[in-house]
Amino acid sequence: MVGRDSLSTSKTKKSSLVSSVGLVSTATAFSRILGLVREQVMAYFFGAGMATDAFITAFRIPNLLRDMFAEGALSSAFIPVFKEKMVNQSDEEAFSLARTVVTAILVVVGGIVLLGIIATPAIIFLSAKGFAADPAKFELTVSLTRLMFVYLLLVSLSAMVMGMLNSFGRFGIPAVSPAMFNLGMILSVLGLHSYFDIPVYALAVGVLVGGVGQLAIQLPQLWRIGFRFRPQFNLLDESFKRVVRLFGPMIAGMSAGRVNILLNTLLASFLMEGSISYLSYSYRLMHFPLGVFAVALGTVALPNASEAVARGDMKELGRTFHRAFGLNMFLVLPSAVFLWLLGRDLVDLIYQWGAFSETDAANTARALTHYSYGLIGFAAVRVTVPFFYALKDSMLPMKISIVSVVVNMLLYFPLIKLWDFAGLAAATSIAGILNFSLLLYYLPSRRIPVRYGLLFLSVTRIGVAAVFAVLAAELVPINLVSHQSEVAGRVIALGAKLGMAAFFYLLLCFVFRVEEFRLVWGRLLNRGTGR
Repeated sequence: MVGRDSLSTSKTKKSSLVSSVGLVSTATAFSRILGLVREQVMAYFFGAGMATDAFITAFRIPNLLRDMFAEGALSSAFIPVFKEKMVNQSDEEAFSLARTVVTAILVVVGGIVLLGIIATPAIIFLSAKGFAADPAKFELTVSLTRLMFVYLLLVSLSAMVMGMLNSFGRFGIPAVSPAMFNLGMILSVLGLHSYFDIPVYALAVGVLVGGVGQLAIQLPQLWRIGFRFRPQFNLLDESFKRVVRLFGPMIAGMSAGRVNILLNTLLASFLMEGSISYLSYSYRLMHFPLGVFAVALGTVALPNASEAVARGDMKELGRTFHRAFGLNMFLVLPSAVFLWLLGRDLVDLIYQWGAFSETDAANTARALTHYSYGLIGFAAVRVTVPFFYALKDSMLPMKISIVSVVVNMLLYFPLIKLWDFAGLAAATSIAGILNFSLLLYYLPSRRIPVRYGLLFLSVTRIGVAAVFAVLAAELVPINLVSHQSEVAGRVIALGAKLGMAAFFYLLLCFVFRVEEFRLVWGRLLNRGTGR
């Protein structure tokens, strides 16, 4: 009877994981689609020239700090401690911790914003030194950065709200909230670009409008779960100290990882005109499946893993890892193969309009080829790291991240000589794969049971299915859609290839008895029958 109950519980948790990931992935996909529309709007109005390079570089500074302080280290340090207080004490005790952290954000992040605005010229000089040779480009970048620094405070508060809602099992609205950010940017460009002497300022205004929307859409649900904010800054609270202790190494680890992005910008600023834009546009395409699948899985995995740790159930923690990792590979591997083999078709469809030339498309596709295999490593890291954080171990991921950055730096110059700006993407991808490999190797040392043979078999089956499926998609005769308009022709051609790839992939996963396929398919059947 106990064995049957355990099996039933395991199946229920598998189903719950798939349902939660499905909800977050759907909401994230909507947001990412708007993100691609945002990129199309940018490409159409601004192309890949000086103004776009200036905006991308300017936004990279507050966005980098956002990744570290807000959606990265802050939420990862906060959720395990917050969830532990929910499980072992009460919701009100957890809310008390949240009030202290929010107050600290207002004080600390507000101070960082002010310092950042003052120090912007020095920051831009260090992060994009090549711009100093063009005073107009340098001044535009400084001005845009100062305008967008306030976004850091908005998104930090938004990430805190998201962490609380996720801990209560509320995943939908937090996942769709980034759509408000993208919508704010799109509407700002469409409505305001003609009002500025330098139209790219409309993008910077859109960042602030979107940041307000991203926070505001979550506040009603925060009220419903019972949270009420009042300033509370209890530095002596032991739970707050634990968040801070976790936060430090996480900041260092994530800072090390984000150094890759700054180094890419710095080195690309010395390369051919448009290099920063090519890397950015290709990274955005790679980041679509990363956000829809891997980030969604990481978002759901952290509170689930934190609950298992709070209850002392290490076997369940191991099962949760295998479910999350397997589902991650099932979704991400075919995406990586698709970007690798059909990336140019995707770039042409998404970007090659207006001021975005065929040369821009070819160069963006070159960078995308090298980001495609990195997607596997980036995605695996997103799913693996939360399990270390759930165990309140932030030191080892930090050390591994630093090692990957060092390797990245060693690879830069030989790969730039080999592939020019695309070598930057290749170095980053190789470092990402190394990062994941080391994390996976050290998981058992943290008492997380890992069945390496099972993981290898699963990844091999999924990988073979993905490669053959995408190769089969190349059989779609493009000339059948040549009579269509240019827009319709591109959409139909790529849609036909994507549809054929998906069909063959699912068929091969069925033939190869891929566990994740059966899990997802079973969940879809249950939903269809109302169970």
